[in-house]
Amino acid sequence: MSLSPGEGAQDRGFWWWERRRSALLDALLALLAALECAVGGYGVVRDRLHLGTGFAVAAAVIGALGGASLLVRRRWPAVPVLVSMILVPGLFGIVLLVVSLYTLTTTWTWAQGRRRVVALSVVIFVETLGMVLFALLTGKPQPGEQLPATWVFALLSVLVAVGLTVPPVVTGLYIGARRRLVESLKDRAHGLEAELDLLAERASERARRARLEERTRIAREMHDVVAHRVSLMVVHAGALERIVARDPQKAAQSAKLMADTGRQALDELREILGVLRMNEEAAAESVYGLGDLERLVDQSKAAGMRVTLTVSGARQRYRGDAEQTAYRVVQEGLTNAHKHAGGAQVSVLLAYVPNGVRVAVVNENPSGGEQVRLPSGGNGLVGMEERVRALGGSFRAGPERDGGFRVEALLPSRLVERADRLT
Repeated sequence: MSLSPGEGAQDRGFWWWERRRSALLDALLALLAALECAVGGYGVVRDRLHLGTGFAVAAAVIGALGGASLLVRRRWPAVPVLVSMILVPGLFGIVLLVVSLYTLTTTWTWAQGRRRVVALSVVIFVETLGMVLFALLTGKPQPGEQLPATWVFALLSVLVAVGLTVPPVVTGLYIGARRRLVESLKDRAHGLEAELDLLAERASERARRARLEERTRIAREMHDVVAHRVSLMVVHAGALERIVARDPQKAAQSAKLMADTGRQALDELREILGVLRMNEEAAAESVYGLGDLERLVDQSKAAGMRVTLTVSGARQRYRGDAEQTAYRVVQEGLTNAHKHAGGAQVSVLLAYVPNGVRVAVVNENPSGGEQVRLPSGGNGLVGMEERVRALGGSFRAGPERDGGFRVEALLPSRLVERADRLT
């Protein structure tokens, strides 16, 4: 029989006791068991074996040491059980027997140590049964006393053996299972707490990313509005500077267009910033879409740009974010043309094709002439591409073979609002 440490026993704190209360309890049980075993050993040697006092004292000392083995019951639970098996033939060490069996079954899990628990319990049961039956059958009756039948002694022996082994084993198994259940629940609670902390961190990270994405979206909207409107205003201001002396009426018209463009820019900025306080329905009403492309093109015409709008295919209504993205692509393309291709012919194309909606802004190679050079941060086209890619579409911006420039985007047909198809 292996005397390895009980399951879960480790060097902790004061030897193998977690708390002083546990050490004090084991010390009291060991003292009680030592006294009982000492008295039992002394009585067996002197009264039953009729040996001398010296042998009786030695037996008492050995019995006391055996009872004191309860001090190690938490560290090596099998040791007190084996000691009790040695003392059972002397019919003493009851406290040692009961406590050691209880400790053994509490410490060893039933699933892993059931064979050892059953084996030790059966050995002690059989040993106790045999010694009690032997003591009853070999006892000397008093003169005139009539002894009961043998089966009565056998029944009494079984009851004594059951009383000494079954209750501590059953109780130990129950207490051990309950302790392990509590420990597993604590471990699960700690695991859930750690998981909740992780979820809270992830939620915080998602919130941070959402705030970052919202700031990025607002920045893109403001870039689109400011870049396009300011480009128109700068173009009008350049024209106004050239014609104010020779054509006051046309200069006044350009000044009025500048004022209108500035007001539109302010209105759009208010709408963008006001989205933060709007509900979803109100925000959707303020979104520009494909239906506003004609007005957008007219504003560029008013600024002196030679631009045409061509629409082909059966018109369909797309989701609000898709329509706004297409509108912004055209707006960025026109802004780009204002900046870099002043005086060139510009074509705006809107095509409803089977696999989606395609928008494009194509300007020819500017052929001389004075151009108003506008500052550019270089982020407009990058932002447009990110928007289009986020919706699952494709985007292309680059020079043409003839020296012109094309900005083109295709948004997939899955973004169509099927229930609201236009006729």
